[in-house]
Amino acid sequence: MRILGIDPGLRTTGFGVVDSDGGTLSYVASGTISTIHIEKDQLPARLKVLFDGVREVVARYQPDAASVEIVFVNVNPQSTLLLGQARGAIVTALVSADLPVAEYTALQMKQAVVGYGRADKTQIQEMVRRLLALPGLPGPDAADALGLAITHAHAATSMARLAQAKGVGGVQQQTQKAAYKGGRSR
Repeated sequence: MRILGIDPGLRTTGFGVVDSDGGTLSYVASGTISTIHIEKDQLPARLKVLFDGVREVVARYQPDAASVEIVFVNVNPQSTLLLGQARGAIVTALVSADLPVAEYTALQMKQAVVGYGRADKTQIQEMVRRLLALPGLPGPDAADALGLAITHAHAATSMARLAQAKGVGGVQQQTQKAAYKGGRSR
């Protein structure tokens, strides 16, 4: 399964693509989509760059699923609203490409990748480097996106095992959302 992880941001959105084969993870690509070249007051233009950028990544790497970070309320409500709009453009780009989209919190990703929910950016970068056997540290936004892809790879494997185990015993299979309460999936 090829998984695209997205760390949404209005200025810089990170993306990371990994292949998951059972318990084996392989790095495919990572990078960022930037809107810093567009004036801050040009929100529609910035959202279009994000939408088009995500669609380009999907077309180039042909993922089977996507994983996006869930955004929480910040101290500044205006920043939260802007980030929510960026995330909306990104999720819309993914679902318009017919990709299933799973959602995880930053805490869930940090726990899955580092083992500690309050890990900092450098710890995430280092663990992503180790898990994917990268020659160097990925950038912070790309590392978070790769971490989201890794999180979904682990969660998808667990959900598949649970569904298979419940199916074998004659018990009715649960939905994906109910089988893994730690993240949302559409």
